Amino acid sequence: MKALFSKITYFFIIAIALLGVINSPTALVLGFVFTLLFKNPYVAYSQKAFQLFLKISVVGLGFGMYINETIETSKDGLVLTMLSIFLTLTLGYFLARILKLDLKLGHLITSGTAICGGSAIAAISPVIKAKSKTISIALGIVFLLNAIALFVFPTVGHLLHLTQQQFGLWCAIAIHDTSSVVGAALGYGDEALRIATTVKLSRTLWIIPLSIFSMFLFKTKGEKIKIPYFIILFIIAIIINSYAVFPVSVTSLIVLLAKRLLVLTLFLVGSSISVKDIKASGAKPFLFAVILWVFISVFTLLYILC
Repeated sequence: MKALFSKITYFFIIAIALLGVINSPTALVLGFVFTLLFKNPYVAYSQKAFQLFLKISVVGLGFGMYINETIETSKDGLVLTMLSIFLTLTLGYFLARILKLDLKLGHLITSGTAICGGSAIAAISPVIKAKSKTISIALGIVFLLNAIALFVFPTVGHLLHLTQQQFGLWCAIAIHDTSSVVGAALGYGDEALRIATTVKLSRTLWIIPLSIFSMFLFKTKGEKIKIPYFIILFIIAIIINSYAVFPVSVTSLIVLLAKRLLVLTLFLVGSSISVKDIKASGAKPFLFAVILWVFISVFTLLYILC
């Protein structure tokens, strides 16, 4: 009976997410609470689904952007992106040794913090031949911090009176996962959403050089590097919108559906957070991740404000 009720509840939340009844933070919280109260009946499917839905959502958001603005935004965030990645990777390398943390776990958390959360962890883990438990712990910690960021960043942004441009750039650099970056910016404003999405996706391309660097760091060879091809579709969507291939009514509908699909994605992310894995990891990995996150958040904010 409980199993049936959990499935009904699960699909009910999916329905209200797609109908636009709930926002991004609420969806993430509902997913996390659902996992605490019930066992996710479709955990394997949820993890695969949110990765696919996130890519579809991002491509859909491209239909609300223009090529010239996108190029300018990417240029504006390039220096900060390069600097933050270099500093985060350097701090993570030495901090993992100071805390005597498992080096592969430390590298996965650092990669997720420096670039794009779960996507970076998923891409780097086969390259360094990380064990499944190590991957689960890294993902669990990063997803938990993403959930916190979804509430903390908009609150801090409003308290500091950050402009949409400032907030979009800040959350694109300082929040781990693309889903939470877009989710945080979604409620802050359309300009913040455009900037956050563009800068975050340009940042995602750094997975490729990081994968190559990881091969040399851990002395592994012959592992396949995952390239985020969906970014190409995102760029194509921007070009289509820039040249008005489709009428505004169509592109506006695509963007609306993409935003609602993103809300659903955040529910699936929340329902995939493993409290068990986070508890089993102990305090060190979580402390390590928090220090890196606070560093990149504060550094990025000071850089933007100064």
